[in-house]
Parts: sequence; C-alpha cells; structure tokens
Amino acid sequence: MKLNEPLKILFVGSEASPFVKIGGLGEFLYTLPKALRELNHDVRVIIPKYASVDAEKFPMTTVIEGLIVPNPGHEDIVCNIKKYNNDNPLDPINYFLENEEYYEKRGSVYGYDDDADRWALLSRGTIEFIRNQNEWRPDIIVANDWQGGLLPNYMKTEYKDDPVISKIATVFVIHNLYFQGMFDHHHISELNYDDGKSDVPPITDPRLLKTNFMSRGIRFADVVSTVSANYAREITTPEYGERLDTLLQERRSHLYGILNGISYQRYNPETNPYVEFKYNAESLNERSRNKKILQQKFNLAEQGDVFVVAIVSRLNDQKGLDLVTGTIEPLLDNFDFQFVVVGSGESKYLTFFEDLDKKYPQVATHLSYDEILPQVIYSGADMILIPSKFEPSGLTQMEAMRYGMIPLVRKTGGLADSVEDYNPITQTGTGFVFEKYEQYAFFGTFVRALETYKYHNIWQGIQKRAMAANFSWEKSAKEYVKLFKRALDQFNL
Repeated sequence: MKLNEPLKILFVGSEASPFVKIGGLGEFLYTLPKALRELNHDVRVIIPKYASVDAEKFPMTTVIEGLIVPNPGHEDIVCNIKKYNNDNPLDPINYFLENEEYYEKRGSVYGYDDDADRWALLSRGTIEFIRNQNEWRPDIIVANDWQGGLLPNYMKTEYKDDPVISKIATVFVIHNLYFQGMFDHHHISELNYDDGKSDVPPITDPRLLKTNFMSRGIRFADVVSTVSANYAREITTPEYGERLDTLLQERRSHLYGILNGISYQRYNPETNPYVEFKYNAESLNERSRNKKILQQKFNLAEQGDVFVVAIVSRLNDQKGLDLVTGTIEPLLDNFDFQFVVVGSGESKYLTFFEDLDKKYPQVATHLSYDEILPQVIYSGADMILIPSKFEPSGLTQMEAMRYGMIPLVRKTGGLADSVEDYNPITQTGTGFVFEKYEQYAFFGTFVRALETYKYHNIWQGIQKRAMAANFSWEKSAKEYVKLFKRALDQFNL
C-alpha cells in the first residue's frame, strides 16, 4: 500500500460520542475517527445501539435485518445493523449493533452480570456484519479496550480461513490495562486463570466470565497500541503490567504508544461559550476576571491575586488522591490559596472533601459529575492537581493547559509525555512534575508551584508555553495512520 493511499478503517468499541459517552473511550471513538476522516481516510465506527441513544436526534436506517451471529453449542443470536443518517461527508459513518435483550433493555452501558456476553456479541456481531454485506470492507479493524479484546481472537481463530475476514488486519488499543474482563485479575486462582490460547467460550457460557479479554486482544492483534508512548513502556514492567507484563514483553515488537489528543475547537478560550471573558496567550490578564466568576460560582472570597488550585477528576485511588488527602490540611493551614474540587467517585473521597469543605472557608466542592464547571475552572483557576498512581494518557492536563491552567502531575504514563517540569534556570517547562509516589514529593512540588506563582511574569511564561503545546488530534491522527500502515505490513508478512 502506498504511503498516501486512503485507508478503510473500522473502529469497534462500547461507546462513542455524541451517541453515548461515559468516559475517555467515548471521546476517543469520536475525535480520532473524525480527525482521520479529515485526512481523507474512509473511517467508520460501530457500537451497540443502547436504549439511551436518542432515535429522534440520531435517525437511523436499517442496513441488515436478521443478522445471525453464530454461538456454537448454544442458540444463535439474531441482531440488526443500523446506520446513522448523517449527511455530512466530513464525518465518519456510524453503525449500531441492535439487539433488544443485550443492549436496549438496559438503563446503563456498563455494570451488568452478563457484560462479558454483551461485549463478545459486539465483537462477533461486527465480524458477521462485515462478512454479510458487500458495500464496504475495511482494511483494518481497530478494537478498543477489554470490551473489544475478543475481536482479534475470533478473527485469528474462528475466521482465519474466511475469504473476507482473513484479509483484514487488526489493531488493539489499550486504554487502561487495569480492566481486563469480568473478574479481578489480582486475585484470580491458577485454576481459573485464562491461558489466552484455548477456544473462546460461547456467548452465555459461564466460562466467559473468567476469560481475560484484554490478554487475548494483546495476544492476537497484528499491532497493539496504547494511548501514550510512556505508558507503552511502563506496562512491560511488573509495576505497571497488571500481571500481563510478560505477555507484553513477548509482543514488544508489536507494541506502540500514541498520545491521545483533544479537540482544539471545543477547548478554546477564545470561543468557548462557558468562558465569560474570552482570551488567548496574548491576553492572559483576562483570566483574572474569569477567576472572579469562578469564585462567585463556588462562594469563595473574591480575591484576584489569590492562588486557586483545583481537582477535576474521577475521585478514585488511581488518581493519586491519597497524596492529596494526606497533605492538603497542612497546606491549607500554612499557605494562602483557594481549593476547588469537582468530581464524583469513591465514598471515602467524597466524605473527605465534603468534610474539608465544611472545615475551611477557602475550600469549595461540587461532588458530582458536571460538564460545564470544568470549563469555568480551566479558564479561571491557576493550577490543576493530577498526582496519579498511573495514567495511561490523561486528557485533563491537556485541556487545562489549553486554557493556561498549569498542571501539577506525577511523572507517569501520558502525564510524563505531555507535561514538562518547570526549570527556573533555563525558564523552560509547562508545569510542575514529581516522580516518586509519596506525600513529601507531592507536598514539595505543591509549595514550589505556589512560590513560583508569586512571580507574575514567570508564571505567565509557563502559561504561554503550556498553551502553545500541540495536543491536537490532527497530530495524533497522522501517527495513527503510520501505525495502521505498520499493522498492514505486519499482517502481510
């Protein structure tokens, strides 16, 4: 295949914006396909048709009715394939796997006892869809996270001799290695351990609950990718490998990492409707006016020169919040700053931040999910805390930097790839970075940032460098094109 020849690419996943978005995967399966489409590739996406997908907002046409999905030893499953009627030629084409029992009789996307069956059906249903129509055949199928892990497995085993499927290359994208299937891989017994090589159990077979979808995606895909280069290196080590490091080492020559991107149209302080006073890198003084808007919304004292620090995150162990809970009160007791927390998550963190809000007048919280408040925080607060234990890619730091909000991060995963530590000697860097996962390291870095903030011109220099960093999907999409062509080369060896 020639370097500039357009590719036919099918993305498969459990969610995709704007139809359904629960987390970063939903954003990934919207923004990357769109960026690839803008590079003139023929890109399509397939997800399940959930009850929550608004049929009036997203009108659909049935492409295949009565699609038979084989289920050896059990009753075959009947599905339909629908296509979103979108007339915009610059958008990817979106397909939906329709099955009332597995997808439409559910109030949520995740969290069901038969989730293993549901994602196995998505993988095998997608393959049967490709086999049973002649209108379009992809060069590459991109399966995402553990929910898509069986797709490369099926293609390399059940369909290895199929005249259509055997000609398609596969890429498996790891978004978070921690989640591997419908079991806790930390405590799986040797008796129940999935060797990754035996036949995939049929849909509805209880053995599917003990199948490691993640390991099978890694084992059978032509190319494996992660959402940052540093994370790709980390997961080959026992510390980050989640018991799959040996397998990942075996597949090292097929393992790559490409940093996620963000939408520069959506996250733009010059045009965002939720930014009260628009600004850019040359008009950063306008941020002080947005800081007052932020303080008003959170009932904080209106002080234009006070250091405002925020957390915008899921509140769970992965995000390194133990470092915050162990140090924030001494920091509040000894330094002058305001602290804002927005997010939902584990009860122990919700309780901690709720109590902190009551104890300190300079603390404000909104402990539930909100789409608008992060934009208000990005445009008005000074620093965002992301001290994660591990972070495959991370989007929050990129979004914040786009607005001139400086990240304080731990040097791990995509955080290490996207944030450069401030160096006062060379006047370089886009944020504040610490390496060891310990409270003293976090505490010291926090104080270093707070003291740097006192020097207005220096702080604005960090802001301008952060805003100039390029995390656009256009840049990442070009790297994915190289990856896909590498997958085709591997496939054709």
